[in-house]
Amino acid sequence: MMRRVSALLATSALALGAVSATAPAASAKVAPGENSLAALLTSDGDQFDKNKADFDIVTEAALAVVGAKPGSPVALIADGSQRLTVFAPTDQAFRLLAKDLTGQTIKSEKKIFESLVALAGVDTIETILLYHVVPGKTLTSGKVLKADGAKLTTAQGGKVKVSIKTKPSLSITLKDRDKNDQDPKVVLKALDLNKGNKQIAHGIDRVLRPIDL
Repeated sequence: MMRRVSALLATSALALGAVSATAPAASAKVAPGENSLAALLTSDGDQFDKNKADFDIVTEAALAVVGAKPGSPVALIADGSQRLTVFAPTDQAFRLLAKDLTGQTIKSEKKIFESLVALAGVDTIETILLYHVVPGKTLTSGKVLKADGAKLTTAQGGKVKVSIKTKPSLSITLKDRDKNDQDPKVVLKALDLNKGNKQIAHGIDRVLRPIDL
């Protein structure tokens, strides 16, 4: 059970939030196209709230990793000069993860975060966060839509397969290593976050799992 919890837990803590720990000050000069994901993710005050469609839990989980390991690759999300794409689980995605692990529906974002962090160490969280990051590429929604069948190599080293369907309606599914659980889908209303910059993100409705649980 602990192996399952560890692998699954961190999987959610997307590198997205890690950024804020090392993000440049708002007054710092940033080259055109180099605004970081960290700056974007922490621009709303970096607080837990009741909006299940945003990324507060991801941000806090990533910050926990960077706080404990300042040299972690997760911190690259604060360097807007580095190209990367993040598939970021929403707060609701974390809620589903917590229910899967505990059998309980936890409403408070803070309690979800605390319960998940308590189940895995920083190293595990870091590893799974990196499974949500595609380094070296700025994959806009247009590029993703042309990537049906592609296998994206993540910063964790594992691969995620892209599956596109246009009928009866558009859907973008990311197939991870867990064959027995529902795969995450890209949230169409949360595409191209930080558009126009080298670092871009797309929201997803579940947490990617880097191993078959």
